[in-house]
Amino acid sequence: MNAAYEFVTGPLAWLAWGIFLLGSAYRLYSMYQLAKKKDGPSLAYMSWGYSLRSIVNWLIPFNALGWRKSPVMTVTTFAFHICLVVVPVFLVAHVLLWQEFFGVSYATIPDNVADAMTMVVLAACLVFAGRRLTQKEVAYITTGQDWLALVIVVLPFLTGFLAYHQVFDYQVMIIAHIVAGEIMLAAIPFTRLSHMVFAAFTRAYMGSEFGGVRHARDW
Repeated sequence: MNAAYEFVTGPLAWLAWGIFLLGSAYRLYSMYQLAKKKDGPSLAYMSWGYSLRSIVNWLIPFNALGWRKSPVMTVTTFAFHICLVVVPVFLVAHVLLWQEFFGVSYATIPDNVADAMTMVVLAACLVFAGRRLTQKEVAYITTGQDWLALVIVVLPFLTGFLAYHQVFDYQVMIIAHIVAGEIMLAAIPFTRLSHMVFAAFTRAYMGSEFGGVRHARDW
């Protein structure tokens, strides 16, 4: 079991990070080339000002019309994304790994807070799944890729929660948790999770078009 732990925290972790970084760079480059080929004139009106204006306004809860139309989904979406980022980055156990391997240390959140935020992520995933099953307009456009992305997100948090509370065998669960996290990291550039990489650029494109061409707001 020790050998398995060393493997998933060593070579497999490096592989996951390599796939994530190189994959993200490739996807960004290929999307840029595609945009230049299919919609080259759009690059002329890309604006830092309009881009940042759009990004900032969409980051404010209930500020955009789309957020105001669905309060439950707005609260769920913001809570989900905040917890999705904060828990992996600021969890004590994760920061200790950064310190052990790279000598990097920074502030952490208490374990009970991370535990509560993990439950928020899992609850939000249930809401997202329920929405895909019960809302016809959402169910109509839902594909296997959407369900795969949801499962990939759930597994690291679920296995981490079970490992922390020592449900089942701890060593098995902690290894499963690490592997699930590495699968999620490696999958980001190539699944629906790629919006983590593309979201800012998409918002910048929309903000520049609406602000610079249509002279209107996009929120």
